[in-house]
Amino acid sequence: MKKLTDHKIINTMNNISETMADELVITREVNAPLHLVYSVWTEAEHLVHWWGPKGFTINVAKFEFRPEGEFLYGMSAPDGTEIWGKFHYKEIDAPNRVVFINSFSDKDGSIIRNPWMATWPLEVLNVLTFVEQNGKTIINLRGGPINANAEERETFNAGKSSMQQGFAGTFDQLDLYLKEIL
Repeated sequence: MKKLTDHKIINTMNNISETMADELVITREVNAPLHLVYSVWTEAEHLVHWWGPKGFTINVAKFEFRPEGEFLYGMSAPDGTEIWGKFHYKEIDAPNRVVFINSFSDKDGSIIRNPWMATWPLEVLNVLTFVEQNGKTIINLRGGPINANAEERETFNAGKSSMQQGFAGTFDQLDLYLKEIL
């Protein structure tokens, strides 16, 4: 598949390092082979079963898994609150790496502010890698704000603990889903 040059991604990641104290880094080992883990991250029919906060349902409005493609999704909370988000895929190196920009959006895919935090960065660049070891897969997710001002970077850094907890719940759902389909 077509991908951005490593130079462009490295420059983007260097901008993250230059503009914030730390990246958010999450590493998780799952008890499933690489090909399956990659599939559940890159196919809409799998993502709807585990992506997002616990208790939310996912509605896929658009799914184009390719460089410059988008994953546009709505998340519905148990109380009926609806939130939209999108991934803008930048690089795909199957089955080892996916680079995407994550944003809050409206239902049409236009980027909007976080509904709860006005100073949250509009765009977060994520580098997702997968490594298989002894039949298990290690997932590493690194991310940080891009095109963000100092206040947005500060808000992101202050929210790291909350994001760690949120992703822990999402990854717990991933573990359960993988057990169901193995």
